[in-house]
Amino acid sequence: MNKTEILKNYDHKPKFSFSEIWEKHNSAIVTFFCLIFILLAWVAEGNSSLHFLRIPFYLLAYIIGGYQKAYEGLETLIKEKDLDVDLLMVVAAIGAASIGYWMDGAILIFIFTLSGTLEGYTMERSNKDISSILKLRPEEALVLVGELEQKVKVEELKIGDRVIVKPGDRIPADGIITEGYSAINQASITGESIPVDKIPSNEVFAGTINGQGSLLIEVTKTSEATLLAKIIRLVQEAQSEMPPSQLFVERFESIYAKTIVVSAILLMILPPLLLGWTWDKTIYKAMIFLVVASPCALVSSIMPVILSAISNGARNGILFKGGVHLEHIGQVKVIAFDKTGTLTQGKPIVTDIIPFQEYSQEALLTISASLELLSEHPIAKSIVNAAREKNLTLERASNLQAIPGFGVHGIVHDKVCEIGKELLKDSHNISKEQIKIIQMLEEEGKTVIFTKLDQEIIGFLAIQDTPRPQAKESIQLLKNKGMKVVMLTGDSTNTAKSIAKSCGIDEIYSELLPEDKVKVIKELSQKYGKVAMVGDGVNDAPALATASVGIAMGAAGTDVALETANIILMSDDISKVAYAISLGQKTSGVIKQNLTFALIVIVSLITANFFNGINLPSGVVGHEGSTFLVILSGLRLLR
Repeated sequence: MNKTEILKNYDHKPKFSFSEIWEKHNSAIVTFFCLIFILLAWVAEGNSSLHFLRIPFYLLAYIIGGYQKAYEGLETLIKEKDLDVDLLMVVAAIGAASIGYWMDGAILIFIFTLSGTLEGYTMERSNKDISSILKLRPEEALVLVGELEQKVKVEELKIGDRVIVKPGDRIPADGIITEGYSAINQASITGESIPVDKIPSNEVFAGTINGQGSLLIEVTKTSEATLLAKIIRLVQEAQSEMPPSQLFVERFESIYAKTIVVSAILLMILPPLLLGWTWDKTIYKAMIFLVVASPCALVSSIMPVILSAISNGARNGILFKGGVHLEHIGQVKVIAFDKTGTLTQGKPIVTDIIPFQEYSQEALLTISASLELLSEHPIAKSIVNAAREKNLTLERASNLQAIPGFGVHGIVHDKVCEIGKELLKDSHNISKEQIKIIQMLEEEGKTVIFTKLDQEIIGFLAIQDTPRPQAKESIQLLKNKGMKVVMLTGDSTNTAKSIAKSCGIDEIYSELLPEDKVKVIKELSQKYGKVAMVGDGVNDAPALATASVGIAMGAAGTDVALETANIILMSDDISKVAYAISLGQKTSGVIKQNLTFALIVIVSLITANFFNGINLPSGVVGHEGSTFLVILSGLRLLR
């Protein structure tokens, strides 16, 4: 290896630069050095030879620990003409120093800075937990330029671009198929539980999942933004949006801070005139009052709790768009579920096997599965899986030919066989009773697949989407919490009753258009109170927006549903709905506990200051200790 290669491979850059460490831990560093200078001042104060250094050390502790708070407080005062807690603390510390209580003021600065550091780490922890659960969808599309394939970002797609979508990929943009055919899983867009066969000239939608065939799609609509950008925005909104309780406390803080300042000024002026107190004693009492009456603990009672709960939800696959939705989800009385893709899996299975004439169920399933053995179509897979579950021996069909939109043609056991949905049209050996059975199955929302042998239909299979494995247990969890659970669906009443029965839902609303779902949500809200709606598709978006809390399925859900909803289940696990409700209820409970505790401490310290007499360090420890405790109390929800 020559010198050039050695220099190339050797990394001269330090793994962590000072600027990176400062950016990440500046608050902790400031708090640490503030403590160091307080300790040095304490040592100098007890040593006659170093006594002259105590004031410089105290000044350094004040400047290092209090500069940022003083700057923020003055900025609020100058720009917003308002007082905040930061400025009150700094003024109290300076006041203590002005009458010789340097150590008392320094301890106030240190504990106040430490509280701010802890709160900052709480928010950072929340950011990390939220970001870690974001499983990004593909942001790139494969564009055909001439004869070459080129990867581009989804937001760079233009109308008229030709996009290649490989089997199993998510379609990156709305468009028209120009080449190829496949079955597209578009349950998240249209609510259809069975994948839809698509051929050239058919429209496809962004966010739907391609099946077994490669497609060439001409883009008809551009993408305004990637899902990543949307999720990042949701995270930012979750951090910045404040719940009503926090907004109330912040409005209260402004009025309260002004009241405290006026009261402190009166306390510094009136006692010497009315009670004969010395000025030193009066100012000292006023400084203690300024500290213990400040609403630090009240202000810190809410946001650490909210951030911790949002973080907890993120680690459990629940993304809250803001604290207000945490409060609301804890107050809901009714949970309304969409059916397709929400309560059901969106994956078809064989539910009925109906053979004709002398054929048995096993014979019909064997012939059907042999024809579908090589197919990647979701319905074909469900038929093959059904045969394998019964341990049937399958023979690979020869001369296999797929007919898009109709089915598959091939030879099994030396006989010409066909399977598909449209074979009934040319059949003559179906009785009226069999047609009634077919109609009944279709009314139940099942897809009927016919199998032909030597031009005669030998039977048919019924395919249907099935409830998610956790659906019944999830509904029961909600019922145990006293929730009323209903189902809203655009499907037929028979299909709705079938799924509702298997999930344990007693009340259903079927054959609903999107505007009908909105109407039902409004009626339920008027009758019972707050309503949460759980859905995944475009057709659910109006109901999600109307509900007190909209909950979207993150993995299968459409961009419109994700945009409209207030809460997103990133793993599509509907059992998390009950978890979200519990988290919301616990969040409200912890906030109430914190506010009560903070008020008790403030009243107790103010009373002690006037009647029993406490020194400034005791007031600082009591006041900032209560702030520290309510922050720790909020962190309980990280568990």
